[in-house]
Amino acid sequence: MSHFKELFDTYDWDDTLKSIFDKTAVEVKNALAKEKLNLEDFKALMSPAAKPFLEQMAHKSQMLTKKRFGNTIQMYAPMYLSNECQNICTYCGFSMTNKIPRRTLTDAEILKEVAFLKEKGYDHILLVTGEANNSVGVAYFKNAIQLIRSQFSNITIEVQPLDQDEYELLIENGLYAVLVYQETYHRAAYKKHHPKGKKSNFDYRLDTPDRLGKAGIHKIGLGSLFGLEDWRADSFFTALHLKYLQKTYWKTKYSISFPRLRPHSGGLEPKVEMTDSDLVQLICAFRLLDEDLELSMSTRESEVFRNHIVNLGTTSISAESKTNPGGYTVAPQSLEQFEISDERSTDEVVQMLKNKGLEVVWKDWEHFR
Repeated sequence: MSHFKELFDTYDWDDTLKSIFDKTAVEVKNALAKEKLNLEDFKALMSPAAKPFLEQMAHKSQMLTKKRFGNTIQMYAPMYLSNECQNICTYCGFSMTNKIPRRTLTDAEILKEVAFLKEKGYDHILLVTGEANNSVGVAYFKNAIQLIRSQFSNITIEVQPLDQDEYELLIENGLYAVLVYQETYHRAAYKKHHPKGKKSNFDYRLDTPDRLGKAGIHKIGLGSLFGLEDWRADSFFTALHLKYLQKTYWKTKYSISFPRLRPHSGGLEPKVEMTDSDLVQLICAFRLLDEDLELSMSTRESEVFRNHIVNLGTTSISAESKTNPGGYTVAPQSLEQFEISDERSTDEVVQMLKNKGLEVVWKDWEHFR
């Protein structure tokens, strides 16, 4: 099977969701008793039937994380290079229909932002842009990576999906990892939330991790945007996608992120609420499914929530994040992609982690394997 789409098309959304809600307490207990879980076990652990077992799940998740990653957690920083975008996305502040000042950083501005992050201690950077091929395309990404590659142990991007040869070019120039979120695996909902622009092509986005795997990327980050559709079904398809990729591109490392809808310009209310308890349950379920998986938590979540989750399965965390181009030093007042929730400084987050008995690492986990 050469593309995930072929496997994906054999599943029905409604049937999948029903099978999750039909899971029983017995199936949850059976999953918790296993050392090696399958996708049916994963369904059980994120089902409503697993709610009474959340404390047990959290304890096991904590033990597995400590066994695999020790008492360490990685720090990373996002750096937004541009808010120019040719897509209409109902949930994003950068959407083409939002009448906001657009900005793309110059080389000098990129280096100024980098200097700020390096002073804070960051060695792992995530470059983010809107999706605008004409102004922030492959040539721009290549230049940005070349410009800063000597400053960081690894560079990750979260930009528009690219073709395989374009990924190969960026990898040759120092690209280490790519985050590409499907947003939602529900076809109709996807089209509703992406009515115009290249991003409206569901299948092209779905095939992106396949192109990355074939290009030989070191790490791929997956995820869904919780709130667009039912989080349980989207999480199952994320896990299905993950397992397919791990089997097909077994040399590649993988991470999962857990973004929930946050307020932004022209904001969208979540269709399905995901509570803090739901998110804890899901993080634990992913950890129990795969103890080697990297799980990332951004500043979308609140200070209180992040304080509690860092010991329950999370392996990487951001701090002091800005979601606008030049947000650290160049243009701190420009419009953000979404509002962050945890506004503590890097030093404050590092101190919180130390208070919880965690050692902060600044490089990518690949350096510690």
